[in-house]
Amino acid sequence: MNIRSIFEEHNTVMRAAAELSPSLEEAAAILQSCLASGHKILVCGNGGSAAAAQHFAAELVCRFSENRRALAAIALTADTVTLTATGNDFGFDRVFARQVEALAAPGDVLVAISTSGSSANVIAAAEAARSVRCKVIALTGEGGGALAQVADLALRSPSQVVARVQEVHDVCIHALAQALEASVIG
Repeated sequence: MNIRSIFEEHNTVMRAAAELSPSLEEAAAILQSCLASGHKILVCGNGGSAAAAQHFAAELVCRFSENRRALAAIALTADTVTLTATGNDFGFDRVFARQVEALAAPGDVLVAISTSGSSANVIAAAEAARSVRCKVIALTGEGGGALAQVADLALRSPSQVVARVQEVHDVCIHALAQALEASVIG
């Protein structure tokens, strides 16, 4: 694959991903309602999706592009002591679910990110969130995997190529951050 073909593939996937707009508007409304009612957003994922989770939480807590009040968001990927202790004591499949059990309350929203939709620890977090009456928004690849089945709303990137899925997830994260910021400012 040459470099130019990467950009061409990216553009093809991004054009197809524009079809996610109605679902992104629905996700933004769910997150706006969550924050407006005094609840918080929890975010998790592995590897590149862990970075995306931290990125999204930072856009909300700090700011996206405008100065405004901080928005309540926690990346479940950022606390290495909790992650490693939980992984050691309960297994890696429980690293996010255990945090959801500790931190989530009814009315909160979990944003669960998995390019395959098959990450056991992200699915376990979604199941834990549902058990405490939190909504779950999943960002997945094309197939959605088991994660899409336990989510209230699944945003499926129209690709099976991990890099393209992650690129779509980045745009989704920015779209959601911009929408939430606009709702606070406007």
